[in-house]
Amino acid sequence: MMAEPSGDVLTIDELAVYLKIPKSTLYKLVREGSVPCQKVGKHWRFHRGAIDDWLRQRPLQDDCGGKQGDGQ
Repeated sequence: MMAEPSGDVLTIDELAVYLKIPKSTLYKLVREGSVPCQKVGKHWRFHRGAIDDWLRQRPLQDDCGGKQGDGQ
């Protein structure tokens, strides 16, 4: 298992650890253009500050995917 990432620029492996999500999910977010990233050669790089801002701007989900106010 990888250690918690440090530094301002993260690799895809480090960001997956930081976000606590599978790399496959992160690659999907990258393909969709949902997560702020930069490609350097063949490698994706992520600025920690941009990721933190992106997380703060995302709306919170009330119950893990259910619709708010659906009574369930």
